[in-house]
Amino acid sequence: MVSMGSAVALTSPPGLLSFLDKAMGGGTGVERVGKGLGFGGHGQTLDVWRPVGPAEKRPVLIFWYGGGWAEGNRRAYGFAARAFAKAGFVVVVPDYRKVPQIRFPAMLQDGADAVKWTRDHIADFGGDPTRIALSGHSAGAYTVAMLTLDQRWLKAVGVDPRIVKAAAPLCGPYDFYPWTSDRARAAFQGAADPAMTQPITFARADAPPMLLVTGTADTTVRPRNAIRLAARLKALGAPVDVKNYPGQTHEGIAMALSVPFRARAPVLADSVAFLKEKLAQAPAAQ
Repeated sequence: MVSMGSAVALTSPPGLLSFLDKAMGGGTGVERVGKGLGFGGHGQTLDVWRPVGPAEKRPVLIFWYGGGWAEGNRRAYGFAARAFAKAGFVVVVPDYRKVPQIRFPAMLQDGADAVKWTRDHIADFGGDPTRIALSGHSAGAYTVAMLTLDQRWLKAVGVDPRIVKAAAPLCGPYDFYPWTSDRARAAFQGAADPAMTQPITFARADAPPMLLVTGTADTTVRPRNAIRLAARLKALGAPVDVKNYPGQTHEGIAMALSVPFRARAPVLADSVAFLKEKLAQAPAAQ
């Protein structure tokens, strides 16, 4: 029997993709070991996925989904969680509060709470809390970039920002003021200083390594966001790379994580290779 939550997830395009991904073998060799676990102080929940087999001190990836800060849920993004879990990560997929109930910076506060939960609990699921990386798509990539670059949010919940060892955000908005979309205005209008909502403002020389993934055909969050942020980071001497996949759309980049569409672009392989290389350079848990 399909649960109500699963039925709701299936009504969205990501949910349908996740269903198809699982049917085509995406779920083989991985397991969801935490479902709807509570974190933070606003009723947020998260799922935890990992490879099947003995629990080990595996590298950890926190993945935030997109949806214009107004839509999305963790259940619909099983395809992304399974993809990274099969690659050897313990994967955390958090939910977060949405517009119009909230505005900036609530999504970042929820994101910081998810990192704190991961630091405190991921060892119970076989993850190594000294090797945590971040990834996400679209609005989720925005959260990734802000938590990686703007140290305020993790510090506010008592987490050392250096806990983030690497990041691979996909198709994120990083330099998008003035706000031209209705969704951006709904999420950020009223911010006291718009510059403080922009990831590019917080580019710094000592930033963790970042892989900025985009597609040349992305007309939702245009590649210039990744290109400009990368240029700023490189000018400061920070470690950064850009993957701009020819012909790939905004949705196509996320879809390429799934089994049915993985051949379209090596988004998963490139992201995994980058993150594993950088995490391997981080000190192992004692």
